[in-house]
Amino acid sequence: MAGRARRALARLLAAGIAATLVAAVPARALPGDPPYAESLMRLAEILGGLHHLRPLCGAPDGQIWRQKMSALLQAQDPTPEDRKRLVERFNQSYRSLAEIHRTCTPAAIEIIDRYLAEGGRLTRDIVSRYGRP
Repeated sequence: MAGRARRALARLLAAGIAATLVAAVPARALPGDPPYAESLMRLAEILGGLHHLRPLCGAPDGQIWRQKMSALLQAQDPTPEDRKRLVERFNQSYRSLAEIHRTCTPAAIEIIDRYLAEGGRLTRDIVSRYGRP
């Protein structure tokens, strides 16, 4: 029993560390990028994470996060290099969370809640500050 509890605690800690690492990796803009580039990179990370975690936790929204990423790319019409950077952020986030979260856990639900809130804030900020009138 003690061994099971230790393994469960180790998995929970690993999940928390992975979520922290994914969130802590700076979404750096490059010289010449628009002022909202870092926000777009972070938004791509969030969409990738949600694409893995939401279905894992039983949400019926399936492919919507990939569709939102496609819509973001279409709206931005980025250069091939910028597109590659955004897609890499999406995929990196997806893969990082998929390595840790193979089942829905309280930690996964917490990440989902945080990502939904942060993604909403980023989207509102980008649109209000840089969107067309």
